[in-house]
Amino acid sequence: MKFLDQAKIFIRSGDGGNGAVGFRREKYVEFGGPDGGDGGKGGDVWAETVEGLNTLIDYRYQQHYKAAKGDGGAGSNRTGAAGKDVVLKLPVGTQILDEDRETVLLDLTEPGQRVLLMEGGRGGKGNAFFKSSTNQAPRHAQKGEPGVERWIWLRLKLIADAGLVGLPNAGKSTFLAAVSRAHPKIAAYPFTTLHPHLGVVDLAGDARFVMADIPGLIEGAHEGAGIGDRFLGHIERCATLLHLVDGTQDDVAAAYQTVRGELEAYGAGLEDKPEIVALNKIDAVPDDELPEKIAALKAASGKDVLALSGASQANVREALFAVWDQIKAARTVESKADADPDENWTP
Repeated sequence: MKFLDQAKIFIRSGDGGNGAVGFRREKYVEFGGPDGGDGGKGGDVWAETVEGLNTLIDYRYQQHYKAAKGDGGAGSNRTGAAGKDVVLKLPVGTQILDEDRETVLLDLTEPGQRVLLMEGGRGGKGNAFFKSSTNQAPRHAQKGEPGVERWIWLRLKLIADAGLVGLPNAGKSTFLAAVSRAHPKIAAYPFTTLHPHLGVVDLAGDARFVMADIPGLIEGAHEGAGIGDRFLGHIERCATLLHLVDGTQDDVAAAYQTVRGELEAYGAGLEDKPEIVALNKIDAVPDDELPEKIAALKAASGKDVLALSGASQANVREALFAVWDQIKAARTVESKADADPDENWTP
């Protein structure tokens, strides 16, 4: 299935049905009086997250979603049927934005979330509603309220615990394939990865997390160079980043600083996320050059550097446990925040 993480769609709730003008007409019933029923309510527009979806491709082929109109009322005080609702089935992690693509209206992060986007118009009142002691035979009814409409943007940000970042050909796809059952495309040329991939990593016991691999970043990605930085949104929700640097490069420090510069230019808190730095492809680095490159990368990043190889799986488990430690720490902070409400809160 083709990956699509952005879509623009038009949504409209249903119009309410018109009220009816009617009078009771039966043999032997004199002055039966008004009996026009109310119109039915227009259909609503809902957004619902469902498990098993990881793309917005369905919204590429259909852009207009309109709820049904409510039926009109009828005689004998019969109310019109309500219009059928429209439900947008969305992947977990979808954001709904206004037409300006900046204002976030909803952020759907839990499976099974169901949110009302637009309410259908109310049905009009029939003439029976307007009956009174001074107007016993009203001959007018109310029209149904019109529905509402708007254009919205859907933007998917994948839910992952850890994200892989690095330059093209840093070995991110090879690493993901080695630690999970994901099957990203792997080849010896830049930008093999054209869209994000997710993989589930099972270490031991409850040590289980989701890792995201995004297309590589190059200098100027925030200005659109290469594939650009649009896919960085998929790691905004990650607890930690695993920064892979290709050990076969001449200047590993410059490679690290290039990616860090793009993360800082993108913003959205990525530059402040916990980061684990790893020198990858050590199986292809001469033994006499490896200590020098590790030292250079440590000086550039200011962090301890892991040396590993996704292809030979050397030190891969050590890196995964380091990632897991960061994820556990983040989950502990989240659970504590949920358990301890703000002390300054007052009812």
